[in-house]
Amino acid sequence: MVTNTNKVKPDWAGNDLLSRFVNFLIGIEPIYDIMKSQARQVIVKTAEKNGIPWRKNYEELEQSGVKELFNAIADPNLKYPDYYCVPFHAYDEGNLCWKAAFEAESATYAMPLRVWKNESLTWQEANHRLRGNFYQVIDSYIPHTITDILDMGCSVGVSTLAVHRYYQKKQETKINTVGLDLSPYMLCVAKMRDTKQEIKHWIHGLGENTKFADNSFDLVTLQFVLHELPRTATKAIFQEIFRILRPGGVIAITDNNPGSPVIQNLPPVLFTLMKSTEPWSDDYYTFNMEQALMEQGFDYKTTAACDPRHRAIIGMKPINK
Repeated sequence: MVTNTNKVKPDWAGNDLLSRFVNFLIGIEPIYDIMKSQARQVIVKTAEKNGIPWRKNYEELEQSGVKELFNAIADPNLKYPDYYCVPFHAYDEGNLCWKAAFEAESATYAMPLRVWKNESLTWQEANHRLRGNFYQVIDSYIPHTITDILDMGCSVGVSTLAVHRYYQKKQETKINTVGLDLSPYMLCVAKMRDTKQEIKHWIHGLGENTKFADNSFDLVTLQFVLHELPRTATKAIFQEIFRILRPGGVIAITDNNPGSPVIQNLPPVLFTLMKSTEPWSDDYYTFNMEQALMEQGFDYKTTAACDPRHRAIIGMKPINK
């Protein structure tokens, strides 16, 4: 297939004819159910084929005491936004269920294997490369010494522990890292996996209204989060991050790259399966993230391809704000 390097998004996303046809198929419930099941099987098989014990991990979490953490973590007064109360990732309850939480860690570890599928990498090596490539982009803009990091949309904490350990290793002074997510189920798993209590807080909260004080963080990361949001939510989150970042602080985003030839040329089976489990794909792939950052007041720094499928976007809160 010939790649048009001038394309800013895939033909299967947005309002293109192909995209509308795929959306039509997804809207037919029996077909959607088949797609959902197939998408799940693709992920599970990728994981187990490469040594990630998907079913064993699930069973161990189910038999652990992780559910006992729920009442201490969940905010009973939190009102979930409508965009979050839809099926995600082949789960009818989206991220608001134990099944999603118990499988999220395995799915997260399996994802990088599809990035370098033609290389003989272990899942550990693939994950190290995925995260490391992103952090190398951040390094060009991050202050020399940082004290506070927020990982927004932290899920089960894989990204939170990774970013914390990376920057803590680079400096002697202590870093306070916080993980924030809308799913208390995911946060329970994150807290249980944080066996050495490296993370200061695991917080059940809204990215649009974190309740943190102004100027609280040196770095806020959004790692594989924004493709799961409508643009209205992303804009509101950018506004909130601008408020809670210190002047000179950095917002660092990594996610699917709409301009990636790999993403643009996914086989029909794969992009159809992907769209069937990601309800906000069309909004994400047609949204100008860089423009939205600048409109919010950020000093936009760069967009860089950090691997064949993903990009890093960096913005900075101006010193005088």
